[in-house]
Amino acid sequence: MLQEYLMPFVALLNEMSPYLLLGFLIAGLLHAFVPGGFYARYLARSDFRSVALAALFGVPLPLCSCGVIPTAMAMRREGASKAATVSFLIATPQTGIDSIFVTAGLLGVPFALLRPVVAFVTALFGGSLVGAAVREEAPLTEDASPRERRSLSFWGKCREALRYGFGEMMQDIGRWLVVGLLLAGAITILVPDDLFAVTTRHPLLGMLLVLVLSIPMYLCATGSVPIAAALMLKGLSPGAALVLLMAGPATNMAAILVIGKVLGRRTLWLYLAAIIAGAVGFGLLVDELLPAGWFRPASSALLPGHCSEEAVPWWKVVSSVLFTLLLVVALLGRYRKTQSHTNMKHVFRIKGMMCNHCKAHVESALKHVAGVTAVEVDLAAGTARVEGTFDPERIIATIRELGYEYVS
Repeated sequence: MLQEYLMPFVALLNEMSPYLLLGFLIAGLLHAFVPGGFYARYLARSDFRSVALAALFGVPLPLCSCGVIPTAMAMRREGASKAATVSFLIATPQTGIDSIFVTAGLLGVPFALLRPVVAFVTALFGGSLVGAAVREEAPLTEDASPRERRSLSFWGKCREALRYGFGEMMQDIGRWLVVGLLLAGAITILVPDDLFAVTTRHPLLGMLLVLVLSIPMYLCATGSVPIAAALMLKGLSPGAALVLLMAGPATNMAAILVIGKVLGRRTLWLYLAAIIAGAVGFGLLVDELLPAGWFRPASSALLPGHCSEEAVPWWKVVSSVLFTLLLVVALLGRYRKTQSHTNMKHVFRIKGMMCNHCKAHVESALKHVAGVTAVEVDLAAGTARVEGTFDPERIIATIRELGYEYVS
């Protein structure tokens, strides 16, 4: 049983690791070389142009459904319209450079090309809905100026790209990648082969089942790929798999709560409606109009009991080893940061922080509260340690303004 479980896991790792390494590298380059305020400057209107630009900006960014929340809320406070903010919220977590490469390696190029198209069209639809149906209020203002980005040389930016891509990014989604791989391996063994047979006759039923399971859960765009591949090998239709790949990463319960609180309930319902309509609509299109041969998992090694006679290419093995080492180093670094926190005088418990983007956003805002001299956020513990002579109520108000929950 152990060997039967490990073989699909190793096969998945060999397929994904080269694309993951490339994706993390490109993610770091985007972070280091694109100016920090570039995305928010063109998104102040509720018209189609702002919505389209927000979608274009969001599609390649490797932000998950929790990481995109503080980024989008910061854009909103800097003057982005609700329509553009929703477009960005929909487009960004559904795909990214890293997930596109992984999808190409595991599910094939047609699937990889379709994902950003679906994300872009769904974002246009959702942003346009909000622009037409929601009255635009005066944009939120943020008292604190955005965190200044250090002036770095070209080589300094290259080092920052490596630090971010193989450091912070791996810390953010590395554990979810491992969870995705483990779930995919478990699916290949524990899920009966005929479980999704009904979806071949009623594909819409399979899509609805996937929606019910995936919308409230956290699934990163990359970690959802091996799960979709394993389910397709168990009989899930390509269209239903597409629903999982798009609706799963697009949102989760934390995102739903923050969006409802900051942007309003009507905006929240339109946001969810656009995600569901886009995922199901394109899923039906895939099942009904496109050749099934285009959408097949690339590796039959995912099937239990399969033993390939071909040797695994050396570069895939090297990529798997390198990726594993980098992941271990990144997660150990995150653990050491947690353990190295010194005891400060004021500690505030915060609920809703999910990744390093959340951490950076909270630290940046709290540093600009009057009287604060030092801030250190412990992501794992969900706390902010603050030093200085300040009004605690102002700290609590700032936490709530960011869309997070203060826990007394």
